Amino acid sequence: MAPTRRDTSGSRHRTSRGSLRPPGSATALRVVLDANVYVSAFTFPRGVPWRVWRHALHQRYRLLVSPTIVREVARVLREDFHWEEMRLRRRLKLLVRMGEIVMPQNTLYVILHDPDDNRILECAVEGQAHLIVSGDRDLRRLKVYQGIPLVTPTDFLRTLGG
Repeated sequence: MAPTRRDTSGSRHRTSRGSLRPPGSATALRVVLDANVYVSAFTFPRGVPWRVWRHALHQRYRLLVSPTIVREVARVLREDFHWEEMRLRRRLKLLVRMGEIVMPQNTLYVILHDPDDNRILECAVEGQAHLIVSGDRDLRRLKVYQGIPLVTPTDFLRTLGG
């Protein structure tokens, strides 16, 4: 049985593919952000990725995230940006609280030269995402994967109306 996650009301909810969602979010725009979007948002406030993140905080769309994506964000912030552990933990806790945790059941091998990109696709497919937002050119070259469009953070902001 897939793990469950409690929402703030204490009730448990699971999508048909095993990911968890709060009540009433079935019609929300479901979006996976690439790790590079989080890293840019968290290290360069006020830029476009930061605005994308702020819209998630204001629940303008439903953020989908997998444990693998969280680990990749943590690794980059720790190793490349030298974030202190306490600061890193606080940000990751917020990310996990804001996101719907998706536990991909299948491993994809679509992008062979960068396996981390496949983890984004796995989360999107398993979480039944409507969009993938990425600054990664290799990933965006797909344009659409299994019916899920890949867009830049700027294009996503336009979708949200600013």
